[in-house]
Amino acid sequence: MGVFDRLVARSRRRSPWLFRLNSGGCNGCDIEFSACLAPRYDVEQTGALVVGSARHADILCVTGPVTRGARASLETIFAQIGEPKAVVAVGNCPASGDVFAGSPEIAGPLDRIVPVDVFIPGCPPRPGDIVAGIARAVAALPGKGAGNGKGNGIRKKMTGGARRA
Repeated sequence: MGVFDRLVARSRRRSPWLFRLNSGGCNGCDIEFSACLAPRYDVEQTGALVVGSARHADILCVTGPVTRGARASLETIFAQIGEPKAVVAVGNCPASGDVFAGSPEIAGPLDRIVPVDVFIPGCPPRPGDIVAGIARAVAALPGKGAGNGKGNGIRKKMTGGARRA
């Protein structure tokens, strides 16, 4: 690994850029994701930054079940993110469809469409669990191979965090 490659790997660990995609759902996870940016959790202090273009992102955070209408957009956005990249499934919906499972409009779960590196369970997950899941995705970034688009074989599932009543 050359000097430039080491510099890029180090900068990705210290300042991951996130792109958030709601693939169809109730927006509960999006609200909790937004709380991660607020002063109480302030994920941006760690160097993470939510960007408006997938081309600039290192980590794709997906909320909601993948609907038939959102599938093509999801695949396009996933292809636009440069290598190495990680995918975080935020909430129960991307992992299983949750209350939307069985609907003819659902194309998911997410891991049948794109490789998922980190699952964060909860409906919705707590902001602290989301921050921890993003940290796991950042840890997975340097180990990814370039250009294969198959993920790195590391599938992590977050545990803990009591469900809200």
